Amino acid sequence: MRFFWISAGLIALSVGVAGIILPLVPTVPLVLLASFCFAKSSKRLHSWLISHKTFGPMIHDWNRSGAISRNAKRAATISIIAVIGVSVAVRVPQHVMIIQIVTLTCVLLFIWTRPNS
Repeated sequence: MRFFWISAGLIALSVGVAGIILPLVPTVPLVLLASFCFAKSSKRLHSWLISHKTFGPMIHDWNRSGAISRNAKRAATISIIAVIGVSVAVRVPQHVMIIQIVTLTCVLLFIWTRPNS
């Protein structure tokens, strides 16, 4: 099981880091997932991640109070607006747009109802 949790953590962290650049790839939830996986498998990797200067604060905020920073909320909002804009520009089918808008609205509601760190 240890191999599974380490692999899952590394994949989550890798995709989360890619989310810094790629729109619609959620960085914060994937970093939190990586932290969870590393906590179950490797004290060394978990300690590295929670002490990381970029990722550590978001993990501490979430563990302490379920909080997300204002900057992360703004970045998520901008990313979501950009994705919807690109979808409109490339004329995504209407049923896909509806699913996308409903899903992303729920994501934004979740994000913006969390406390600020």
